[in-house]
Formats: sequence, C-alpha cells, structure tokens
Amino acid sequence: MANGLDTATPYVQLSRAEWSDLRKSTPLTLTADELEELRGVDDPIDLAEVTDIYLPLTRLLNLHFTGARQRSAALNTFLGASRRPAPYILGIAGSVAVGKSTTARLLHTLLARWPEHPRVDLVTTDSFLYPNAVLTERDIMHRKGFPESYDRRALVRFVADVKAGTPEVTAPVYSHLEYDIVPGATQTVRRPDILIVEGLNVLQPAPPTSLAVNDYFDFSIYVDAKVEHIRHWYVDRFHKLRRTAFEDPKSYFRHLAELSEEEATEFARNVWRDINERNLVENISPTRGRADLVLHKGHDHSIRRVRLRRI
Repeated sequence: MANGLDTATPYVQLSRAEWSDLRKSTPLTLTADELEELRGVDDPIDLAEVTDIYLPLTRLLNLHFTGARQRSAALNTFLGASRRPAPYILGIAGSVAVGKSTTARLLHTLLARWPEHPRVDLVTTDSFLYPNAVLTERDIMHRKGFPESYDRRALVRFVADVKAGTPEVTAPVYSHLEYDIVPGATQTVRRPDILIVEGLNVLQPAPPTSLAVNDYFDFSIYVDAKVEHIRHWYVDRFHKLRRTAFEDPKSYFRHLAELSEEEATEFARNVWRDINERNLVENISPTRGRADLVLHKGHDHSIRRVRLRRI
C-alpha cells in the first residue's frame, strides 16, 4: 500500500514526511513576522509547519488552478466563445477552535504570491449569519453557528455570482468584537482569480431541489482533530480572549473578562459541551468525507497526516 493507497477508500493517506516531500521546489514566500500576524489566538504554527504542510498544499492548488483554467479554455474553444475564466473557489471547513481560520489566512497570503493568481479574496461564512435580532426573534440565538443560523440562500447566491464572473459582488461584514453583523458594512469581491470560502458548515449538503455552497467549489479542505484536543484548544483560547479582546469596552463578551479563572473555565467547558461540540458532532464532522483534502492535527496543533481524495 504505497503512500497509504487503499482501494477501499477514495483517499490516499500521507504521513507528514511523505506530504512534505511533495513541496518540490516551491519557495517559502512568508516571513516569521508575517506568520505572527496571520496565526490565530493560541495557534502555535511556525515556519516549519508552513514549509512542510502549506507549501506542498499551495503547489497542489496551483496545479488544480492551472488545470481548471485549461479546461475552461478548452470549453470556450469548443463553444466558439470568448469568456473570462471562472474564478477558482476553495472551501475550508472544520470545527470552532480547530485552526481553520489560520489555514484560510495562510492560503490567502501564500496563493496570492504565485504569479498565476495574484488576485485572491477570502470570505468567511460568519458574514452570512443572521443578525442577532433575527436569531433572537427565531429563538435560535443559542444555536448560533448551527446550519439554521445562516442565511444559506444569500451565501449560495453570493458564491454563485462570483463563480459566474459578476464584476462586483458584496457580502455583509461580521464583527467578532460585537458578535453581530455590522449594519450597512459590506465586503466587495471583484472578479478574483481565487475565492476562499471559510466556515463551519461549508460542506453541508443542500436540501432537496436546491444547490449548496459547496456545489460551486473547485476544491475543499477539512481541518480535523480529535474532539478532546479541540475542546482543550477552545478552553485555552477562551482564557486568552478573556485577557485580551474581551476587555475591550465594545466587546459583546465584556462581562466575561471579570470572571475568575475557575468560573471562566467552567463557563467555557459548558459552552463547548452544549453548543460547539454538539454542532461538531451533529453537523460539521459528518461532512468531513465530502472534502477533497483532510488535514489531521495532533494534540500540539501540528499536522500529522494528510488525506487526499484520489477519485
């Protein structure tokens, strides 16, 4: 079973060392200072991780991107048409606190430094959460982050418009500080070469007779780890936010900064158990098998193995 090839699964599994070898001559275009700005709270990623994991990944994505452009050109030749190539859309999924946002930001930066696709945009599905007022009215504020808390139609319409080559497409803006959609604020996407869509539920299947956002993806990534490890990361991150962002007077969670260490730990564990773990088990992890690539993390956040869909 070379390189983890198993005919019983559509994936080939690669160890960290096997995956790292696939970097070939892909250059490192990121500095330590830039990485510091990109990584999330309590994410210990370093340049070795970038070199071993993300450079091979950007090489793979660049090959996919080039292939998609060639297929588009072939179709235009067949139809006798002259159209701009459709944007390449990359989806990134995974649990709260697993590090998918860091993955998205890293790929956003690294992919934009390839000469083939300098225009790369990143949108998170947080921007398509219903405003808190709507969640409260529907009595689902306690299920924020679950599939029903998103304006799925608006998200699908946004990605479909980008894929169709609409010159300008706008998305709402979500504030993690205020824990809500910012009224009147928008993010504009203008015909990118690559659009990265990052979020908890981006690999969810569509309801009958409808399209899902992942129907527009050219490639998808699931960031994976054991539940107990993510739980630990979530609680640690909560404590760090309590000592930093939560102390901002504008923070929705300002009151949590005043909790004792013990109270904060209990609060974080309860939120994880009652909301985030339930969402992970019921909605997020069941979509892992839909991903083209699975990055599996160990207890220290480092990627230990990679599963790549081969069929």
